[in-house]
Amino acid sequence: MSDEDVQLVLEETTDGMDKAIRSFRSELQKVRTGRANPSILDGIQVDYYGALTPLNQLANVGVPDPRMLVVSPFDAGALAGIERAIQAADLGLTPGNDGKIVRIPIPPLTEERRKELVKQMKKVAEEHKIGIRDARRAAIAMLKDLESDGSLPADDRKRAEKKIQELTDQHVAQVDEMTGAKEEEVLEV
Repeated sequence: MSDEDVQLVLEETTDGMDKAIRSFRSELQKVRTGRANPSILDGIQVDYYGALTPLNQLANVGVPDPRMLVVSPFDAGALAGIERAIQAADLGLTPGNDGKIVRIPIPPLTEERRKELVKQMKKVAEEHKIGIRDARRAAIAMLKDLESDGSLPADDRKRAEKKIQELTDQHVAQVDEMTGAKEEEVLEV
């Protein structure tokens, strides 16, 4: 019975840590680099006939060249709302529309802005590492509860804690690796 319990704790811990990685990956996609990337518009909500609607449900977002995003709404009536939502999102972008599509030029980042983005990104990385460590802490607490119930011998608990620490180290290393890659991309001129 104790092996099944330990396996359950390990699976739950892995799920929690994987969630933190997925969340971090989506946060990284929102970080603006000097190149056009449609994912920087993820999360933008447009007031569409009184209802807040995600931009990706109202329009296609294309990248015709490395310094330009083009938003093509499915309904021309949403054009002004899309433009307002992009301006209100405070991404440092200035959209313009020609009556059919919204063009968003991506200005090159200044050195100061690049360093600011890297600092911000490292802060987000640390928050996600804390999430990974929280999953570890919860798992160790569950193992100690199993041991105090008498359903898990101390040796098995220690072995399971070691596995959990290995999982934690792997996930933290993954966050560091993703941060390093994104940092290179942001600092690239």
